[in-house]
Formats: sequence, C-alpha cells, structure tokens
Amino acid sequence: MAHVSAKRAINRGVGRLADLVVTEAKGCWVATEEGRKLLDMASGIGVVSTGHCHPRVVAAAQEQVGRVIHAQVNIAYHDKMLELTDVLQPLMPKGLDSVFYTNSGAEAVENAVKIARNATGKGGVIVMQGSYHGRTLGTAAMTTSGRGYRQKFGPFMPSVYVTPFPYEHQGTSTAKAIAEFDLLFKQQVHPDDIAAVVMEPVLGEGGYVPATREYVEHVQAFCKANDILLVMDEVQTGFGRTGKLFATEHFDVVPDILVTAKGIASGFPLAAVWSRQDITDKQDPGTMGGTYTANAVACAAAIATQQVIKDENLVQNSHDRGAQLMDALRGIQKDRPDIVSDVRGLGCMVGVEFNTKLSGIKGAVSKACLDRDMILLGCSAFETVRFIPPLTVSADEIDRAVEIFTEAVDEAASSASS
Repeated sequence: MAHVSAKRAINRGVGRLADLVVTEAKGCWVATEEGRKLLDMASGIGVVSTGHCHPRVVAAAQEQVGRVIHAQVNIAYHDKMLELTDVLQPLMPKGLDSVFYTNSGAEAVENAVKIARNATGKGGVIVMQGSYHGRTLGTAAMTTSGRGYRQKFGPFMPSVYVTPFPYEHQGTSTAKAIAEFDLLFKQQVHPDDIAAVVMEPVLGEGGYVPATREYVEHVQAFCKANDILLVMDEVQTGFGRTGKLFATEHFDVVPDILVTAKGIASGFPLAAVWSRQDITDKQDPGTMGGTYTANAVACAAAIATQQVIKDENLVQNSHDRGAQLMDALRGIQKDRPDIVSDVRGLGCMVGVEFNTKLSGIKGAVSKACLDRDMILLGCSAFETVRFIPPLTVSADEIDRAVEIFTEAVDEAASSASS
C-alpha cells in the first residue's frame, strides 16, 4: 500500500530517516510493509530498552487495558501509579523521594524547571552547549544541539544561558569548560538570578559525549554554594542505557532533580521527575498535573519494564554489549584513522564521529546502513552517528551491526572522497 494521501497529510515538519512503513517489531528487529526486516540500532531513539514488544510488557499492558485505561490523577490516585512508585523509589539515587509523572521527556524537563523556580524563587536556567531537552517552546529555548529544533519558532523562554560542555575531541577540555562556567557568572548573570543548571550526563543529540567527573563535581559544588538546583536530564541515559541504572552513578553525584522518560516504559508515553520532598513540598496543591499524567496502561507497562530490566540483568548486558561494540568500533577507527576520528560512549550509548573534512558522511553512512537493512541514526552538528540498541541486544546482533557498519563506512567514505 502506497498510502500516498495519508503520507502527504502528515505535517511536513516531521522529518524521518526513510519512507518506510513499519508494521511489526520484535526484540531488536523491525518489519516493514514491504517485507523488509531491519536490525534496529536506534530503539525508537533510545526508548524500547527491553526490545520491541517484550512479551511481559505486552501482557501487562493488555491486562491493564481490560481494567482501567485512563484514571485522571487530579481526581484520584490509581493503583498502578502507586505500585510503580513503590517499584521505582528504591531504585532512585539516595534522597530523591518525591515524584511527578508526565507524558514525555520535554514535559518532564519543563516541569523540572517549574519545580526549581518555585523552590528557589528565581527564574534563570543554565544549559550546556550541545544539549537537547525537547521541542516545546520552553525546552527548545534550552536546546542547542542543532538549529532545526529552534529555527523560525521564536521568541523563546527568556533567561536561558548557555555554557560549554567538556568535549575534548572538539577542543573543549574539562578545564576550559569549568573556566567558562565560572566566567559566565562573572560576565552574564548573577547566581541570585539562576534557579537551575540543567545538564545531560551524556550529551544526546549533541553527539553522545559523556561528561567528566571533574566537571560534574564542579558544577554541583557551585550549585550547592549558591542555592541553585542541579537538574540531571536522564531522559535518554536512564534505566540502564549507559551500563548503570542511571548515568549519574558514573560520577557519584546525586542531583536535586532527576528527569527520566524514554526507557522507563518500553515505548508507552511516560516520564517521571524525581526530586526531594523538601523541594516539592513548597508547591501548592493544584499547581502540577495534566490530563494524561501517569496513564494507567503506561504505568503497568513501566512496572513490567522494571521487572524485565532486573530479571534479565539488562543493566549488565548494556555494559557488556556496549564494551563489545566499543572495542569493535575502535578497531574500525584504528584501521581507518582518516575516516573515523572518535569512538566514545557509555554502555549501549555509543557515538562514532567522522573526520570533519568528510562533509555529509553521517547521512551517507545512515543511508548505506539502511540499504543493508539496519537502522542507524546520526546526531550532532558534527559528523556523528549513534548506536542505541535495545538493552536486550545479543552478542551476535552486535557483531552483525558492526559488519554492516563497516561496509557502510567504506562505501560512504569512498563516495565522499571520489
């Protein structure tokens, strides 16, 4: 089926990798209407951590659909929201004992900013160069990973300040990033005007660049000394993606607010903003909410998701398969140093950056992978692609992904240099 009329009706502003129609998915594989079977190294952009249609998640959602689909949280509690909270609370970094549920990462980030503003009585926000926090007007103001998220949509939320993120490969050392962070407060804004510093522990759309411990510790110390709340955006990194349950564990840092979404519910729309009760108790009842907040079916899926992550040891598998992938990709880098300039990441969140002289190569590599039946996405203002497989990915599937990627890189580089 061509679906010509329906495709034309979809808003032109929605870009996509290919003109495919997905009809089915299982584990690390996606099937299309045309009969193709694709190895998925994108996981719906880091969402289906338990793999597509994990049977336990499917069963939980199916059962819940027959009980309660929608139970509005501003009317009453519902059992699955409370059960999910009981499941998640022991997993959270120590001290984070208050949660607000919403539907998406962008909504969660915006509500984190609301919480910070309410608690501190201040309005300004600091974000990192290369960050991605969402597409709403508020979160687009905080997003600097690519101009496409902002172009022709302004004016945006004011009082957002941008500071460099440690990105050694592109010339920003940890020391330079720290110096620029401190300088911002001397040149542009007083700490008394800043409610929150919002950062990703690993830049997502900005290129899969992990922060450094020294930088995170410096930012946290500054925040503590100046009544500024540290908000960690773990929308993409949370729930095992980086080989730890949360990426902040790599830095031994507990933020004031932790934002989660994507991998929380295996593809059902759900997000959670965790904080401390001494922060959220400053809010008046009625100031938070939403029509679909903590949807009952999504909560049931999230409960099953957490059980699968634990029972199938997916955090460890993320670490192991990520190490396997990184080793193989660094082998490609070693053999092709004029093409691949950097391989980096944590767990199953791995970025490959190409020589900047090879303009357009990330798109060419993605296309060549798709031609070989593998989904691989680009990211960053630089020539970077990213591997985000489901955390259920097997060693054989990683090997196959590397095989396809190697062929794709050679084809794309040959075209770029000819």
